[in-house]
Order: sequence, then C-alpha cells, then structure tokens
Amino acid sequence: MVARVISGKDLRGALSYNEHKVKEGIAECLLASNFHGKPGQMNFHDKLIQFQYFTDKNKKVKTNTLHISLNFDIGEKIGKEKLCEIAVTYMDKIGFGDQPYLVYEHQDSAHPHLHIITTNVRKDGKRIDIHNIGRNQSEQARKEIGKEFNLVKAESKKKHQEEYLKPIDLKKAEYGKTETKRSISNIVNTITRNYKFTSLPELNAIFKQYNIIADRGKEGSKMHEKKGLLYSFADERGNRIGVPIKASSIYGKPTMAFLEKQFQLNKALRTPHKEKLKASIDSILKTHPTNAQTFRKSLNKSGVDMIARTNAEGRIYGITYIDHRTKCVFNGSDLGKPYTAKGILDRLSQIEQLQSFRPGYSEVKKEWEGKEFSQGKPDLQIEKLFNDLIQPEQQEFVSPETAMKLKKKKKRRKGLSP
Repeated sequence: MVARVISGKDLRGALSYNEHKVKEGIAECLLASNFHGKPGQMNFHDKLIQFQYFTDKNKKVKTNTLHISLNFDIGEKIGKEKLCEIAVTYMDKIGFGDQPYLVYEHQDSAHPHLHIITTNVRKDGKRIDIHNIGRNQSEQARKEIGKEFNLVKAESKKKHQEEYLKPIDLKKAEYGKTETKRSISNIVNTITRNYKFTSLPELNAIFKQYNIIADRGKEGSKMHEKKGLLYSFADERGNRIGVPIKASSIYGKPTMAFLEKQFQLNKALRTPHKEKLKASIDSILKTHPTNAQTFRKSLNKSGVDMIARTNAEGRIYGITYIDHRTKCVFNGSDLGKPYTAKGILDRLSQIEQLQSFRPGYSEVKKEWEGKEFSQGKPDLQIEKLFNDLIQPEQQEFVSPETAMKLKKKKKRRKGLSP
C-alpha cells in the first residue's frame, strides 16, 4: 500500500472533487465516520455542513483540510468491507480516528485506491498538528497496515511514481493474440493517466508505439459532434483493425470529455520539463553525431522517441518528441524553431563533421522521394523524416474523410493549372 497525504485550504473543493466522481459513476462513498447519517442518506451539502461545524470552531486555521489517498497493488482484490477496515485503521493510527472523515473508493484507474477527506480542526476548536504527517505518522501507519492486512509490499516512492500505476509491462498489443478489450484498456489507462499530452494527435503519437489508435469518428458525424471516442488496434500504417472499443466502456472512462480536461491540465504540468528535453537534444548535437540516424539513436538511448507527423497524403510536416523520462509529449514547434524537423536538419548540416555525410544524405533523400511512410512508428529512420521540404506545423488531427477532401481538391487544382 502507498499512502499520499495532501493538506489544503479548500475543504469544499476536496469534497466536490470526490462527489463529482460519484456522480460520474466512477467512485462510491463507502464510509462516513463520525457523521450524522449514512453515506447514501447525505447529499453534498449535508456532508459539507457537518465538516463546517468543525472548521467554524477555529476560523484562524486556514490549512484545515486533509485529502488522503491509499493506493493498493494492481493485483490485489480487496472487498469493500476490508477497504473500510483499512481506512479506519489508518485514520486511527495517524491520530484522526475521532475526526469526521469520508472514505471514497475510486474506480478511475487500473489499481484499487481510496480517497479520504477530513479536517484537522477538532470539535473543541483546537488544531491537530499535521507538520510532516506524511513522512512520520502516515508512513508508520502504512507499514503497519501492510503487515496487519497482508498487503503487497510497496516499493520506493520514486518507483511507485514511475511504475506502480502501470497495469502491465507495456508491450505492443497483438490483434488476435490477446483479449482485445483487456489489452486496449490496460494500455489506454496507463498512458492517459501517466503521460502529459495536450492534443489527440500527441496522444496518438504515444499510442502508435503500441499499435493502438484513438479515433473521434468522421467529421460531421453524430459521434464527432457529441465528442464520442473509439479505441482500436492499428496496423503498421495506423489504419484501424478489428472491432473498436467505446471509450465509455473502458474501465476509468477515458472519454473525449476526460481527455479535454487532461489537455488543459497537461499544458501546465509539462512546462517545467521543457528545458530538460531541449538540453538533451542540444547535448546530443554537441557530440557531433556522424549522421542523422546516429542522432536519432542517441536520442532514443537517452529516453526520448522522435516521431514523424504526417498529413493525409503521407507527407511529413513535423516531428513530435516523446520524453519517457518525464512522460511529456512536445511537438518540435512547442520547443522552438531549432527543434522542429527543419531546425534539426539545419543544425545537423552545420556540423563540420557531417560534411562528408551530405552527399550520402542526398542519395538517401532521392531514394525516399515520393514514397509514403509508416505514420509515427518509433523506429522511423530520421532520413525519412526529411524526405520533403517541411510544411507549416499542423496541430489538428486529419480524419479519413478530410484526407479524401484534400486529395480531391489537390486533383482539381492540378486539373485547372495551365
């Protein structure tokens, strides 16, 4: 078991977050300890009023809220009664057994976990000291509960953050060889809960590494207008194969509405990691890679994949970086002109040691000229990436029907040209 304790000043917000999950059908309030009423008998305001009865006793206490999560191993099957026992034991051990607290079971990720809300203001108005409660009382309680309830032993905090939420060791899903929905659900939940992407194309850049694609449907269709979303296996060229799975039917409900919230949140969350990625790219270029392929391999060894972005006609117009170290996705243009496809090519060409490589590069370019390439596969040769003059950066997903329109328009333009 892994415990996380967050202190805050917004009790209403913490309660609203969990109650909203209940309304969405992905959480359940299992226990209302030291409350007047059972969970199912109280609405949002009933619960809030009872919390405020305590917080109003000492309004000088600004940090009056604790939001705790208890996370269990993916393989553990724990019944609701046992979950409540664990929650009660935990709250007793950290000194909050007599406080009002609510216990919620969330089903929005692949591993079982609880959320607990309480206040550190006592009924007599005195404040419970919560300084270092996560490091001291909570850590001790976590270890004792793990032994008492025979739970799977938790790893270090760092390993928990990086690996704990992974449903399976990520591997390429094989259509026809594994149970479709389970395979898709595991990979989709792992990626959408751990990676920081800000658009559907960025998300699909990650998915393509595991032969999966997210599709909003045809533009103008009811599914597209109502923000529907399908997940399915994809072949080497990114074409859907097999029966697609509705996002709403997947455990955790990674729907378009959910993703749009993630897009906005991730814009802020990924920002601190931008400079690290730029520094890695700059560092590799300073080593004077002998050719573009060496540059790509060096980048990959550092934990970064560089993926081609193609338009409806299969022509490459940009690159996307997937930084597996920080689990952040950036388009080249997000990092700046020096990191776009054209920018990287220009920087490679300026390296003196690459001058002897340029004639060979020209031959490679001619060899690939006019060919269509696999879309966004992680083993894509960098030479393929620069086969055409890079077109202006495009961010929107090109749907199949839009692709057909673009092709028809281009044909008409060719027919009208003198």
